[in-house]
Order: sequence, then C-alpha cells, then structure tokens
Amino acid sequence: MDKLTSMAVFVQVAEKGSFAAVADGFGLSTTMIANHVRALESELGAKLIVRTTRRHHLTEVGQLYLARCRDVLASVAMADRVGDTLRAEPQGTVRMTAPVTYGAHKLVPVLGAYMARHPQVKVELVLSDQVADLVEQGFELAIRSGEIDAGPLVARALHQSTMLAVASPAYLQRHGTPQHPAELVEHDCLGFMAWGREPVWRFSRGEETAHIPVQGRMRTNNGQALRAAALAGMGIVVQADVLLEDDIASGRLVHLLPDWALPARTIYLLRTRDLQPTPKLRSLIDFLVVHLGGRPAVAGDDFVD
Repeated sequence: MDKLTSMAVFVQVAEKGSFAAVADGFGLSTTMIANHVRALESELGAKLIVRTTRRHHLTEVGQLYLARCRDVLASVAMADRVGDTLRAEPQGTVRMTAPVTYGAHKLVPVLGAYMARHPQVKVELVLSDQVADLVEQGFELAIRSGEIDAGPLVARALHQSTMLAVASPAYLQRHGTPQHPAELVEHDCLGFMAWGREPVWRFSRGEETAHIPVQGRMRTNNGQALRAAALAGMGIVVQADVLLEDDIASGRLVHLLPDWALPARTIYLLRTRDLQPTPKLRSLIDFLVVHLGGRPAVAGDDFVD
C-alpha cells in the first residue's frame, strides 16, 4: 500500500473517530480503511488505535505517530505547492543593477529578448558603476565584474570580459599602427579617469609582459565617451570587449596588438543568499546564464558561495 495514503487515512481516522466516517471521503470501503491502518501498525510493530464498538481511541504510540504523520503530510503539501509555483507563468517586477557600460551594451538586449518571451514580467534596471547593497536597496539580482566579496550574497560566474586596445582607421592612417606595446608612448592614448592620472596599460604575450605608461590629451570618466572619442579619430583607447566588439566587427574601429592580451575580468551574476526562487527570478536567472554565460542552465545548476 502507498504509505502516504495510509498516513492520510490514519490522520483522518484519528480526527473523525471511526473507519466509516473516513471511508466515503477516500472512496474506499471500511475494510480498506482498516487495512491501511493495519499496514502502518504492522510496519511499526505497535498498535496505533484501540477499537471499541462506538469509537476508536489512539494509543500512546498512535498519538506520537499522529503528530509525525501531520508533519510529513504538511511537508508533502508544501513541496507540491513549490512545484506549482515553479510551473507558474513568471510575472511581477524584477529589480536589478549592473555596471553602466555592460548594462547598456550587453545586458539590455538580453533583457529585451527575455521580456518578449515573458510579457507579464517587468524589469527595473539601475545602471551604476558604484557597488550597490542588494539587501538595503532592494535589488534581487546584480551584475558585477572583477574580484568580488560576496558576503551575504551568492555569485555565479557568467563569462570572461577582456580589455581591448582600439583606434579608428582615420587615426591610424594619420599616426600609423603600433606593432608593439612600447610604441604606444608615441601615440595619443585617451585616458579613463578611474585608472588614475598616470595610467599604465598592462600587456602580456605568453611569458612576456609590457607595462606601458601612456599619455593623452583627453581623459574622461565614462567608457562610452571614450568609445565616441575613438570613433571620432581622437586617439587610442582601452576598454572592455563588450563596448567595442560591434565596432571592431563593422570596421569602425581596429583592434590593435591582437597578439597581446590585456587584463581580463570575470562577469558575475549575484543574488541575495536567502532569496526564494520565484518563477520570475528563476526564469530570468536561467535566461541570463544561457545568453550571457554561453551555456545551458541545467537542473541543480545554481549559485555557489
């Protein structure tokens, strides 16, 4: 006999006081109701119910077992509700944050595809290069890059983002194309203010390294402004591949020193540790893993500490 059914029968018998009162509710005969109770007693090796002509009474073992049966049945019911929740149509609002450049150039198109698939989900996306406190600021998800201290969060690595050195064809026609990182000291290298007043661009090729202090006539605190300056032929810039890859593919910008590598940073997806996997959140996480991580989401594939 199915043990969960036997437990449910036993709980009802204990509450209603007779086999006959329970039989109709289960669509079973009183004999089958009695058989379910006897099956439990046989497995336990103890009596659960003392039968009298008018009413059935629980033994001491029966009283203890009744409490455990209620706990088990409640847990099963809760598990079933979780399954229903996971199968439900994603809906509601997801609040997330991401760095400005990555969010505008990489994340927003992916979110557009996700929202087209799930029309009942809304997204509030805050783009900022400042590290947000997910708990305090009410964010459910965050994109971050580089070294992270997860703390109360859990993180999943999505992919590697590399830095690239680029310039426009017009600039290179006027000033020539550098063949070695050391030649960059002769060029107008546009500065990213977050890297300080005297930035050093760090290249590597195998075991060879080249740390080049660069100078230029323009500095800014915004990667998209640096991209615009490069497109305008104002100099050489180093920025993330996500910002530059479309311009390189179209020929608007030229990838310089392709045999040399600049530092790479890991892109992470973060969430709070105790956040419940609602349909909207679960579906968005899986979608971002597939479209930003470049691999399918699989059962049990979750965040790691």
